Amino acid sequence: MKRYLESQIRQDLKRKMVFVGGPRQVGKTTLARKILGKSKAGYLNWDVALHRDVMLRQEFPKSKLWAFDEIHKYPRWRNYLKGIYDVRAPGQRILVTGSARLDYYRFGGDSLQGRYHYLRLHPLSAAELKLTSAEDFKALLTLGGFPEPFLGGSKKEARRWSNEYRSRLVREDLADLEQVQDLGSLELLMTRLPELVGSPLSVNRVAEQLQLSHKTISKWLDILERLYAIFFVAPFGAPQIKAVKKARKHYHYDWSLIPDRAARFENLVASHLLKWTNFRTDTEGCLTELRYFRDIERREVDFVVVEDGAPVLLVECKSSDREASLPLKYLKRRFPDADAWQVSAFGERDYVTREGIRVAPALTFLNRLQR
Repeated sequence: MKRYLESQIRQDLKRKMVFVGGPRQVGKTTLARKILGKSKAGYLNWDVALHRDVMLRQEFPKSKLWAFDEIHKYPRWRNYLKGIYDVRAPGQRILVTGSARLDYYRFGGDSLQGRYHYLRLHPLSAAELKLTSAEDFKALLTLGGFPEPFLGGSKKEARRWSNEYRSRLVREDLADLEQVQDLGSLELLMTRLPELVGSPLSVNRVAEQLQLSHKTISKWLDILERLYAIFFVAPFGAPQIKAVKKARKHYHYDWSLIPDRAARFENLVASHLLKWTNFRTDTEGCLTELRYFRDIERREVDFVVVEDGAPVLLVECKSSDREASLPLKYLKRRFPDADAWQVSAFGERDYVTREGIRVAPALTFLNRLQR
């Protein structure tokens, strides 16, 4: 299938290098190979010894496009790419992919400023898959959005894939990039985190449960974010509301991990919104962020999309048909220009309230997020 970033990558390659980051096994390698077309020799993976030798000797294949995969594991990768880019032949194009934040793993060296575009590839979404039925949406909610488990269609195999995915993330990717001695405790943290989705994450509480320091847990959470295992959503605050300003929520790129069905649905919506906001930021330059709302009176709205500092979209998640929530009505009154939705995982009602809030099935809303 054609992934949603393919056209943008092809367009950007005409001007600069293109970096594509995202979770492991989200489809970056498949996408790179498709863009390479028949010139498969242009694909070079740092994890393959023969490819690594070719890259270090700089004896590149005769291809108009070189695709470097996982090269961020090379400590001096930025200097390496800068050197290649600056002396490349006219028309030579360079694509770089990696299962970590390529804007973070730089290890010093010369800046690549102005030489590349950075795009983030996300798991499959309702809009990308063009889902139309409640059964298809249920499959996406259950199996997750990573291509292999979703396209496989087996709940049992999806569970096996998910367990192996977490283990390899820690034992392979993390070990290559970070200095962590206690990998066993970090795996315990990864096992515990899915149970905490949906509420502001208390680092102190997790640290007490795992009998580790606050500093250690905070460091490990940052690592998991850099490796595209989890992402954080910060609270939204504005002068006209008394919002909390510290505690962040966390979500998983693989939402099939989440045991509670309501929390898993919230995670799915969070992932779809993050994919949409990242795409707008990466391709249009919009200053778009995903936040949530919670005030000192414990009113809460699951998601607030902020653009140029102002809320443009308010989203509340429910498992079934419900009347529009009071906190969502409260926030809509304070930001009347923001589009407001209450979406249900398995509800069927579709209407607009007098406050201008659209209450609808999740698939109706998610298919509007065109990425």
